[in-house]
Amino acid sequence: MKKITKIGLTIFILTSFYNKGFSQVSVSYYNSSLSKIGFSYNFSEKVWSEIRLYSNTTINNLTPELVICYNIVNKEKHNIYAGIGGVANYFNGIVVPIGIQFTPFEKFDKFSFHIEIQPTFDFENDIIIQSSWGLRYKFRK
Repeated sequence: MKKITKIGLTIFILTSFYNKGFSQVSVSYYNSSLSKIGFSYNFSEKVWSEIRLYSNTTINNLTPELVICYNIVNKEKHNIYAGIGGVANYFNGIVVPIGIQFTPFEKFDKFSFHIEIQPTFDFENDIIIQSSWGLRYKFRK
């Protein structure tokens, strides 16, 4: 578990230095039965990655999730995205996040809302369908 977390954090940190021309960092919160917080990095206007940590687990069950997503529709006020990634500990498997992110307020364009559905293919159990809604804050526009 610790090795997976270290590898994920290392990949995230190294890729954050990759493309300074567009680079955009954001934090997000996902509200569901197993809430998550996320730290993301946009490589371009279309491709971004995020490391998410489940917040409803104990420190022994700290569950990281690393995803890479692609904006299928990329408009000024909304994005529709899909991605793939992995999760380890509380769940162990492959995740496929599909969602929409929208910015309804012009004055607060660094804030956006998101709604996501995420099938999780857990290696130890079965397919789990997670859904969430939340808030994202971008540090640069």
